[in-house]
Formats: sequence, structure tokens, C-alpha cells
Amino acid sequence: MSSTNIHFIFSLNKFTLNLYIFKIEGEKMNKSIKSLIALSLAINIITLVPPKPAIAASDNATDSDECLQEDGVFGDISDIDNIRDIFSSFSDEDELNWYYVGKGKDQVAEGPKESVSFLKENSAYYLGDTSKVLYLTFDEGYENGNTGKILDILKECQVPAAFFVVKPYIDTQPELIKRMVDEGHVVGNHTVHHPSIAQIRDKEKFEAEFTGVENAFKELTGQDMPKFFRPPMGKYSKKSLGMTKDLGYKTIFWSFAYKDWLVNNQPSESYAVEKIRKGAHPGSIMLLHAVSSTNTKVLSSVIKTLQQEGYEFKSLNDLPVE
Repeated sequence: MSSTNIHFIFSLNKFTLNLYIFKIEGEKMNKSIKSLIALSLAINIITLVPPKPAIAASDNATDSDECLQEDGVFGDISDIDNIRDIFSSFSDEDELNWYYVGKGKDQVAEGPKESVSFLKENSAYYLGDTSKVLYLTFDEGYENGNTGKILDILKECQVPAAFFVVKPYIDTQPELIKRMVDEGHVVGNHTVHHPSIAQIRDKEKFEAEFTGVENAFKELTGQDMPKFFRPPMGKYSKKSLGMTKDLGYKTIFWSFAYKDWLVNNQPSESYAVEKIRKGAHPGSIMLLHAVSSTNTKVLSSVIKTLQQEGYEFKSLNDLPVE
């Protein structure tokens, strides 16, 4: 049996992680070598983006991990053909961080190669109808005084949206929740406590993060909660996606987001308009944070500009049936 020679280089700086595999010779990589590469890659990713503790939903803190996947951050990794094979040494329970690879304006983004193969079977979406359709979604960890204005704009523009809420948001903002429902928007599940759902292995505790929000929603509105779920901080595993599907939910990731969540360091309006406009692409599920004052200020003009470019905004209820 011939030996296996693997020539690879990791290049890391604070903005990108590049993995170059120049040549693989001989027999297929055995499990121990694959595990070594996967471990090296994981260590470098952890170095690039240190994990942060879970954020309590009741705190006036921002979900700073949710947009760590700025366009193209992992582009070089995503371009490697055999990256799925490298990641295959990870188990179904290992926590993954959601990211996407932006391809430029009007070009459909790509999902993570380590998980894209099992998204569909677990009713997980980051794209919808890839004609010129967009899906507008907002994450609601806490209220920062903008959601009423956002609802005004959506009503004026006749655009549907989805709002992913934690239980404390329902408890503290009942009138906004009722208005979302009355005006035809989807109110989705973002858990009770905003944990990494992939780290909850106990089935009862896992389900409780969903049912606690469902019960609060039904008590307030008299309706069953729509079965759409956004994983807090974009953290997930193959097992958590399957468990979420077993509860009847579609998991909603995203294929556009930007750094909009820092309430004391908001992007300029001109930057936000260009970032959102250039990030739009057919089928995009767009993630915006409702705590952003900039998003609120530019939302109307962004919607109208994208409509003028031929895009139509649809509800998550209109996602293609898999």
C-alpha cells in the first residue's frame, strides 16, 4: 500500500482563515489523518472567532455572534472541494456556527459545505425561491424602540416580514406581538433563554425552549405559533436540526446579514443602504436586527430600491415545499 502525502498550509490573520491543500497522493486519507486536519482547522476557527457565553434574553445585550459570518469571511475555506470530507470526522452532535459565502450582488450565496448536504432533509433553509424573491426577517432579543416604526414602514410598503422572538419579548411587548400578527407577519420562535440549542442534549430541556415560547404566544394571541425557528447565535448541529424538525419546525438560517447589532456603534445610513442593496440576491433570506436605529431609518428606501430593481418580498409562509 502506498503512503499518503498531504501538503497543506494554514494561513491565519484576524480577518480570514485560508487553508491551501496543494497535493494529496496515495491512498484515501485514513481516519486519524482526517481527524488531525479537522482538529487543526477547528482550532484555527476558534482562534479566529472566540466563543462567547450565551446571552440572556432579558438582558439589554446584543446577539453579537449572530452575524460573525460577514460576507466571504470563510470564502477561501468554502472554495476547497474536499472540505466536506475534512469535516466528516465531526459527529452529528458537534456544534457548528452558521455562515454563508456571499458571491456579490444578484448572485446566489452558498451555504456551509460542512452542513449543506443535510439541510434539506432537516427542513433547514437559508434560501427560498431563487427567482427575484426576498424574505425579510428580524431578530428580536429585546425592544430598543424601533419595532413600531419598522411595522409602520412594512405596512406602508405592503411588505411581509418575520420576527423571531424570545419568550421575554412576548412577555414585555404584548402589543407589538399582537400588531405583528394582526398585520400579517410571521412571529417565529427564537427560544426561551437564547441558548446554543446544539448544546442542549436533554430532550425535555430542548423541547422546553420551544414550548415555553409557543405557550406564551398562544396565551397572548389565541393562535398557535407558526412553526419557524431561528437558532440563537446561528449555532446548530445535525442532531439539533433533526430534533427541531421532529417538533414540526422549519429552521430558518440566512444568506444575508451585516454588522448592524451594535446599538452604540451603528453603521452610517449610506453604508447600510449599499451593504443591504449589494447583498441582495435571488432567494435571499435577509437577517436584520430590529435593535438597529440605522436599519429603521433606511428600511423604507432599501425596500423601494430593491423593488425598483425587480425584487419581490414574500413571507416565509411562501417558502418552496421541499
